[in-house]
Amino acid sequence: MTIKKKYFGTDGIRGTVGQTPITPEFMLKLGWAAGKIFSERGCTRMIIGKDTRISGYMFESALEAGLVAAGIDVLMLGPMPTPAIAYLGRTFRRCGGIVISASHNPFHDNGIKFFSDKGQKLDDEMELAIEALIDQPMDMVPSAKLGKTRRIEDARGRYIEFCKGTIDRNVSFDGLTIVVDCANGATYKMAPDVLSELGANITSIGVEPNGLNINLDCGSTSLDALRSKVLETGADLGVAFDGDGDRLMMVDHGGEVVDGDELIFIIAQDLHGRGELQGGVVGTLMTNYGFELAMQDMGVEFVRANVGDRYVMKQLKERGWNVGGESSGHILCLEKTSTGDGIVSALQVLAALVQSGKSLSELKKGMVKLPQTMINVRLPEKREVLEDKQIQAAVADAEAVLEGRGRVLLRASGTEPLIRVMVEGDVVSEVQDLAQKIADVVQAVVSS
Repeated sequence: MTIKKKYFGTDGIRGTVGQTPITPEFMLKLGWAAGKIFSERGCTRMIIGKDTRISGYMFESALEAGLVAAGIDVLMLGPMPTPAIAYLGRTFRRCGGIVISASHNPFHDNGIKFFSDKGQKLDDEMELAIEALIDQPMDMVPSAKLGKTRRIEDARGRYIEFCKGTIDRNVSFDGLTIVVDCANGATYKMAPDVLSELGANITSIGVEPNGLNINLDCGSTSLDALRSKVLETGADLGVAFDGDGDRLMMVDHGGEVVDGDELIFIIAQDLHGRGELQGGVVGTLMTNYGFELAMQDMGVEFVRANVGDRYVMKQLKERGWNVGGESSGHILCLEKTSTGDGIVSALQVLAALVQSGKSLSELKKGMVKLPQTMINVRLPEKREVLEDKQIQAAVADAEAVLEGRGRVLLRASGTEPLIRVMVEGDVVSEVQDLAQKIADVVQAVVSS
């Protein structure tokens, strides 16, 4: 059963700055409502972090005021990766976390993500409880019980040491040359330092945020700059994060992209070889079929969850497994941390590379990807169109052409007004042609 929410999507609350709910007024009320609900559950302090968007300052202040009005003490961190908030929330005890970020979206979008005191994203029950309060009149605790605010000055150092501690202390990256693209986002200070302190020779790009250039032609969703710099410098590989640092993509020494599926494969293969893989691996509906075949070859169980790291997390927790993620580079290594963490995931891949003595290009060869094409069709507004008969007929026609040699998947994005059209098969030209035909039908339907 799908739970309908008014504000929360698959990854918090997100939208265009200045349009409801991404307004100062809403953020004030959201901070208050969240503070009341967290307080009822024994959380008396909350931390606030943000990425580098210009609107983050405004929403930081509004959330702070709402939380204080609800009697919550607020710890301010400034620009920090999303997974750092999850980690620091646990270390400060009795502490929930709020991240002001729209992840891989452009600067004119923003959003809010919450973490529990266990460093995990909120369950449906808690999100619904917060939503119910948002629509109620706002009150405040007596003046003597108002929350207090202070800024945490050593947060960056704490997180860097945590990241380094997720790999064996005997592993060194000495001799590795790495280009790091921080997307002009939240990892711009931390990621280069972590890798440098572990011995790597680093060239950094995307480390000059100005509030407007986050994810702009850089980072995990735009790899051309990283590929060019890797080839220009002759680096061993390149590492790219998204704006809030919870996603990871890489390129090898030849500039070839190594995506989330391949990175999860490398991590799973390394853990399996050392006898440390707990159970199987969880992917999503978008995970390449070649990954599933690679897991079969290793004798490792594989299951698909709905798209969204919260659904991957749910499957992992229910099964007691420790590795999963998405093709987009959202990777969960639960034996290391409580949520998707781009820096931690990068360290696991690099440690596997160093310990194996192989290059990134060589490590990924154990998985052969099937050709896959995805086309995004933008909607003028959020609409339910996937049940349209014309669209369903186009999908059925494509499936008939593939005759079991591939698959078709259409899904609405949980964070943007998009329909994602994905076709997978064993012939590149056929896959591209079928995906375009379906996308054309979807476009015609949404434009009518």
